Parts: sequence; C-alpha cells; structure tokens
Amino acid sequence: MNNMLFTRNTFFASTILLLQACGGGSSTNSDSTPNDFTPAVTETGIIAFDEALKISQPVDLFLYYPDDNLSNINWQQTAGSNVIFHAGKSKGIAFTPEVAGEYSFQVSFTRNGTNEQLTHSVVVGNEVSQVAARLGHAALEGSDISLRVSLENSSLTTDSIKWQQISGPTITFSESTNGDTAIFFNAPQVSADSFIEFKVSASDGSNSFEDTVGLLIENAATISTDENIAYDTRLARVFPFNADSPYADVLTKCVYDNTISINATCRLNELPLIAQDTTTPSIDDIMDRVVVSHDWMGQRFKEFLQNNDQHGDFKNLLRATTAIVISYDVRPSYYWAVTGAIHLDPNNLWLTPQERDTINQAPDYRASFGDSLNFVMPWRYVKNNNYANYFYPEDVRVTRDAADGVYQLAALMYHELAHANDYFPQSVWASLNRNDRILDTIDQQEKDGGIQSDKLATALPLNGAEMYRLAQVRYQGETATTTEQNYSPNDVAGFFSPEHSPHFYNYSSRREDYAMLFDELMMKVRFGVDRDIAITNQPQSAEEEYIVAWGQRGRIGENNIKPRVDYVTRRILPEFTEVSETVNNLATPIVMQIGKTWAENLTISPSISQVINKDANESPLNKTIHYRVNADGGVFYEKPMPLRLNR
Repeated sequence: MNNMLFTRNTFFASTILLLQACGGGSSTNSDSTPNDFTPAVTETGIIAFDEALKISQPVDLFLYYPDDNLSNINWQQTAGSNVIFHAGKSKGIAFTPEVAGEYSFQVSFTRNGTNEQLTHSVVVGNEVSQVAARLGHAALEGSDISLRVSLENSSLTTDSIKWQQISGPTITFSESTNGDTAIFFNAPQVSADSFIEFKVSASDGSNSFEDTVGLLIENAATISTDENIAYDTRLARVFPFNADSPYADVLTKCVYDNTISINATCRLNELPLIAQDTTTPSIDDIMDRVVVSHDWMGQRFKEFLQNNDQHGDFKNLLRATTAIVISYDVRPSYYWAVTGAIHLDPNNLWLTPQERDTINQAPDYRASFGDSLNFVMPWRYVKNNNYANYFYPEDVRVTRDAADGVYQLAALMYHELAHANDYFPQSVWASLNRNDRILDTIDQQEKDGGIQSDKLATALPLNGAEMYRLAQVRYQGETATTTEQNYSPNDVAGFFSPEHSPHFYNYSSRREDYAMLFDELMMKVRFGVDRDIAITNQPQSAEEEYIVAWGQRGRIGENNIKPRVDYVTRRILPEFTEVSETVNNLATPIVMQIGKTWAENLTISPSISQVINKDANESPLNKTIHYRVNADGGVFYEKPMPLRLNR
C-alpha cells in the first residue's frame, strides 16, 4: 500500500474541527513512502472531514472525546433537505446530500455522567461529485472494516481506481486495492479513540477525481486470550432493538460480547429459550429478543415476520432460541448452541442503498475452498423456471423491493432454525432446568442418547465415504489428495446420485445433514420453490461454461431421501401435522439435460414458458435485477462448537 503524507492547515471553530478540504476536482496521483500520520487533534466535539462539499458526496460527522466516557448518543437532523443516516446511536454518522443547501444536525449524549448537546451545520454546493467514498463510521479496534467507492461519472473506469491511506495509524489492506471498488482491512489497535482517513481516486483518461472518507477507531477492552473465550475476534457493538424489553439488560452480554466464556455462559434463568416464556410467541415477544447494530435491521426483520409468516413457522421455530443477533459484522449467518442465539447477516434484509452501506461487505473466506477439485456442484433456488433469488452487484446503488429477498431469507431461517430445534426440540423444553447453562443441557442430551441429528445418523445414516471427504475439502478447506483432485464430474455423479442426500453440503456434518433436509422441504411446501443441484466441470476462466454431467430439480422427491425428510420435519416442526402426506406426494425429481450448460438447464420444468437472460455479465446499469446464472449458490455456515460437541 502507498501512503501519501499531507500537510494540513487545521481550523477550529467552537466544537468543530475541519481536518481537510476535499471532495473532487482534477488531481494527480503520486506515490510516497509509507508513513504513520496522525493529525494533531487538540480540540474535541463534532469532527467533520469535509469542507468544500458537493452533491452526491458522502459527509462524515464524528463525536470526539477520546479521554471521556460517552453514552446515550443520539444524532438528529434539524434543518435542510432530508438525508438518511443509520448509525444515529454511534459516535459517527455519514449521509449523502442529493441537493445543494445548508444541513444542520444536533447530537445529544452523556459524557462522564453529564448530559450534553452539540450542533453542527454543513453547506453543500451546486457541483456534483464524480467519486463517492463510503461509508464513514465509528468502529471498535480490531473490527473488520470495508469501504466502497461509487463512480458517479460513467466515463470513469474501475481499473483507474486507486486507494490511499492519508492519515492515522497505518493499516494493511487484506486484498489488492488498485482497480477495486472496495477495500477490506482490520482496524488497528489504538490506546484512545483515533481517526483514520483514506483517499480514493479514479480517472477518465484525462482528469482524475477523488473523495476522502474517515473512520473513528474506538479504543476497546482487550479480548482475553483464554482458550475458553467464546469470541476471540472483535465483535461489533450491538444493542437491544426494543429498549424496554424485559431482557434488555442481559441480551447483549449473554449472546454477543467479547467477554463471554464457553464455561460461563448465561444460565437459562437469566436468558431462557423463548419457549420457556411462551409456546405461542407473538412478533412482539420475538422482537424482545432481537439485538442489532443498526435499528433498520430490526425493523426489516420485524416486517419480514409480519408479511411472510402466514403459517407461523418462523415464530414457532424461533421458540428454540434465546435471541436473534443482526449485526453488520455477521457474515455469514449462523446458529450457535453455545449461546442459543441465531445470528443473521443483514445482507438478507436491506432494501435501500443507505441500509446496505452500513453492512460489512467482506467476501466469504471460504470462496476458494475446493478450487483444486476437478468438479463443482452448483445449486440454486428456482420458481417457475426462473431464479427465485435476485443478485445485486455491490457497486450498484439500487433500492430493492422487500419481496426480492423473501425466498433467500426464508430459506436461511428454515435452515438455521432447524439447527436450533435440533439442539432444543419440543421434546426437551419441559425438562430444561433454568439453573443450567445452554451447554449443560446439551451435555445432558448427549448422555441421554444424543441430539436429534445424532439420532438421524443412527436411524437413517448417510453413506458415501468419498462424498464425506470431498465435502471437507469444499466446505472446511481441507487439502485434497491427488486422487480427489483427479475425480471427474462423472466420478462424482457415480458417488452422489444413488445416495440419500439432497445436497453436497449434507456431507459437511451431521448437523448440516439434518438442516438441509428440512429447509428444502419447507421452501417447496410454503413457497413453491425448488432447489436445483448439479455436478459440472470446474471452469478455469469466466468465459468457460459450466457443463452439466448430472443434475436434478427437487431431489427431495427421491424415494430413498423421503424417509429422512419425514424424520427431521416431524421433530423440527411438530405443528406441521400433514408432513407424511406432503412428503409422500413430493414429485419425482426432474432430471437435467446432460451436456447442456447450467444456465440452459434453468427451464427444465414442464408447461412453463420462460425466457432467461443467459448473459451473466449483462450490465446491471441496464438491467436493475441481475441474475447470478453461473455461480455456486450461497453456502450455509456452521460455527465450530466446543470439541466435545463438534460433529
């Protein structure tokens, strides 16, 4: 990384510190020797990183008192054309003005026990910014950070993008930066709240335009190195969505805190399962267990329950949890029996670009697992011969309809809540001791014959040693043997096709086998959505096609899989009383056309005429809804359990 050292004239006015004039115009890129550069901040109050503001240029404002304890922070806009910001309870907010004019804000807060209030105004000129860097925010030291740039001028090219750190303690980018619309890094350790600033530029071949973005890195307590610490990497700061929840005082410390020890988690009398309070929870009961990093996340989750739970499935399944965590740093989603909470990636919930801006967009660290293999097993959800889920490129700012994300979130909920009801099925609720910790109750179940997925593995086991090994390579990152690297798609089809599993991921663990059987059935029954699974070659370039060697739609309809689907559904959701009839009436799977591409096999269901765009690279600027037609479907995530429970 190249750092540029800037000499700045620093201007102080009341509680406002203007650190640099920035935001566009012609400039030239230059390289310099990397340096740490921390501006001398001798004043406190509201810190603004932008002076000559333009339309469509993000504005960052920070509350800065590095030597004091701040709480009860609340930002509000008091004048100007309405703008949107979503971190109003944090030390930093960012917004993007779309019209010229003056904008005013106030922030109320408690400093060292005393209530205070500050105000600040910014003036936005008539010029439109060509480059927009976002999103400035406050983050705890050690947090994973992502920043992204939008090119507002279509003549600017992405390969001309250049990122540079220009102030603060030096950080290391986790990936290449030049030519990338996003950067990813880990926030440095600081002894007091500290600022970091970045400049990003792009060129049209003749002129270069730039923007800057600031971050406030907050000092935080050191994470214990005790091997029993539950979370050994920094968690985002979260808070109860309902401030008046009866569990508001314990939710965060019990389920999403860096001080949680595996050997000293909360007891059920502090934070019980929802089922221990009520077996007929309302949406309000559910929302009393929600913790979020941003209020919009809880609101979108509430709307999802209100509009898409006609059968009460999700409310019933959530009874087996202690809490729902929705935070910008949760990626990917998971259920964890250590705390009894389900954790949701808010990427499944956003509707507006401003909401999406608040989410950490780091890529899935498992993306390269299995690259050494000679095959892939792509999968997708389909409905009416078309993709059930939409894909929106991260660098395109669009507003999506709530309906666009329903199937993806529903499938995720069915899957992760199957895990919760695997560990805590209805059959054990009445016997749970409120003086026990979550893991104590699981230990007892293991002594009594195992949790439900263990029993499935005994009663209706999967076979296929080859598939188990290949799943460890693809999903756990284990090294493939030479023999495994040489398996052809036809070889793998021979291993998988006669088996009792609907998906490759079933072989990653007993727990995932249990959940995958359930989520596919529920998506079919409740939403008319099928899952496709295929075995293809491993393309070596973007131009190479995925050619199907074997594939099916609706594989849970196979006669040797149906008994396993029936087994898990009865135990996960007893309220679904028609399960046997439903499973027995599942249609025979539709066979894909061997030798055709993965995209061409989208329209294999009979009696439906549907045209698909086969160009996966069609510009999303010309087509707002962008289908991911040639990619492996999203991979669920199983957070490792303590070794005694990790199967």
